[in-house]
Amino acid sequence: MRYFTLREAREAASSGFRTAKSVLSEEAREFKSYKSYDIFLSHSFSDADLVLGAKKLLERGGFTVYVDWIEDPHLDRSRVTKETAQHIKERMHSCRRLVYATSENSKDSKWMPWELGYFDGHKPGEVAILPLMESERADFKGQEYLSLYPILRKDGASSYSGSGIELYDGRFAKTYSRIAA
Repeated sequence: MRYFTLREAREAASSGFRTAKSVLSEEAREFKSYKSYDIFLSHSFSDADLVLGAKKLLERGGFTVYVDWIEDPHLDRSRVTKETAQHIKERMHSCRRLVYATSENSKDSKWMPWELGYFDGHKPGEVAILPLMESERADFKGQEYLSLYPILRKDGASSYSGSGIELYDGRFAKTYSRIAA
């Protein structure tokens, strides 16, 4: 299997010489509360640059991607509150699928397991795992419960071009150039 690498995510985040902070400001101004997305990108905020890169890589594949700190910068994710949870639930309802971007920092996230469970409970079969790895051919050994879900990986091209993303669960692979409506 070929996974997205940390280097690729960092390079995608830095392409165009825009910082995560400038992207946050620009995209927050353009956000529409009624907008729907293909993907809710669940992640650790400690991985902000990697998440920005993962978002760009997914967008190159033709997906629309919701990232909370870009679309809703007013949320305080450092504290778990009913108001923030309600807002995140509303955003998850406006997304077709949840992609769980797992990294070394994921295990420390308060929100990621909650987002995964909530989304899977409301939209079963619409969750996938996106391992962000040091090497594209590394062995992915995520937290045990992540093995319940299909894994996003790069297509068969020698480098990621956005031409396709495969969902792989060990039994079959299905390529999506764009999530159908």
